[in-house]
Amino acid sequence: METDFIVIGGGIAGVSVGARLSHLGRVTLFEAEKALGCHASGRSAALFDECLGAPEIVTLNRAGRAYHETANGGVLTPRDLMVIARAEDRAAFERDCRHMALAQISPAEARARVPILAPGPLAFAGLTDRAWDIDTDRLLQNFAREIRARGSSIETGRRVTAIARVATGWQVRTGDDIAEGRILVNAAGAWADEVARLAGLTPLGLTPMRRSMAQLPAPAGHDIRTWPMVIGAGERWYCKPEAGKLLVSPAEEDPMPPHDAYADDMVLAEGLDRYQEMVTEPVTRVEANWAGLRTFAPDRLLVIGPDPRDPDFFWHAGQGGFGIQTSPAASELAADILGDRASELRRSLAPAFSPARFG
Repeated sequence: METDFIVIGGGIAGVSVGARLSHLGRVTLFEAEKALGCHASGRSAALFDECLGAPEIVTLNRAGRAYHETANGGVLTPRDLMVIARAEDRAAFERDCRHMALAQISPAEARARVPILAPGPLAFAGLTDRAWDIDTDRLLQNFAREIRARGSSIETGRRVTAIARVATGWQVRTGDDIAEGRILVNAAGAWADEVARLAGLTPLGLTPMRRSMAQLPAPAGHDIRTWPMVIGAGERWYCKPEAGKLLVSPAEEDPMPPHDAYADDMVLAEGLDRYQEMVTEPVTRVEANWAGLRTFAPDRLLVIGPDPRDPDFFWHAGQGGFGIQTSPAASELAADILGDRASELRRSLAPAFSPARFG
């Protein structure tokens, strides 16, 4: 099998960059699992708020907003965002308000929006209506259809077992099959450093970090469809309505080796305890739980660009929890770099995201 771009990874990073690169040449995408988005991409709370993240990430958010709103009919539905705090969390609450551009509201107003908030511990609240739910599956499938429509291919259930540098580019083995391509794009999420090792290159020190989630039944007697996503100041926990259920996360960042992550019972219990402190409804039943690995670079910025030791090995990794909302612009930036196209995104962001920044 000969191709122009070999993309390793079938999460949102790999599928989005594969869609963009399919306009530049033939793409072959390999995903080890039997379906796309099986790990972090399919286990995300999936909120779009262009103010979330470091300044460079905010730039990506804003550049990709129109795509989220309009491409293929759009993938956004309204979901306000609220941050709440106890009296002792005032400093963290004020930082969140500045960073997320929240309008401060009274505890009474917050309880009018989310009636289960407990009046005793609730001291501060801030709100924005500039947030939306992202239909992650629709976004992923939109990019996948674009890849296939351009005559490129997505190969699921194909774990990469060996990578070799050859004169014409890269040779990638999946089981008994071999593919050759000019450019290798490493979009392997939590496994990105392992892919670099397979290719004989130095890993960047990417760290997968677990984030757990519990699914609770909707509080009795409440219609939660219009409730905002609620975050405990300093991201001590968060909850979000989804499909008639309430998702609650302890918002942990526990370093983990790359694997098919699962929730830790103790961590989940501690997060549910922090949530329960702020609400009047006790947690009586957890219907389901899961976890995903959000992968961070040492400086917590995305890694997008050619490896400084081999420019035909391209990193598209380290999304750190922002992969879904940044995917339209991040993938466009990658295509600008690989297609050697001048753009404002490339001019302003390529140096900040380049793997060369790690030496």
